[in-house]
Amino acid sequence: MLGLGSAPSPSATFVNHRYTCTYRLSWGPLVLSVTESDGVPAARAYFDSLRTDRTTAVALSGLASLGLPAFETPNGMVAFLKDDKTLQVDASAMTSLIGPQRLTRSGVAYQIATDVLACWNGE
Repeated sequence: MLGLGSAPSPSATFVNHRYTCTYRLSWGPLVLSVTESDGVPAARAYFDSLRTDRTTAVALSGLASLGLPAFETPNGMVAFLKDDKTLQVDASAMTSLIGPQRLTRSGVAYQIATDVLACWNGE
């Protein structure tokens, strides 16, 4: 999708039940994170607080949400709630157009998130 010559090596951290991978790309950092909560209700509360904290967030619905609670921001962050985990993909610090297809930050974040969810088996 991004036309990279090879797979990038992320820097990764695990702090407070949140696993974060930062990919330093030529267009800027792409940050993926998964936060594991203590059960589905706690995950929903965490997800809802993320959305509330982002006043420009817009709910994704229909096919775009893949049947999951999800939102995106105009500057390039998307979040999905699946089971007791919250996936965030943040492309907001990247350039406005990315890769050979000149994708938007929001487009990149959404595509990466849906790719992750497509192979997520819930474990």
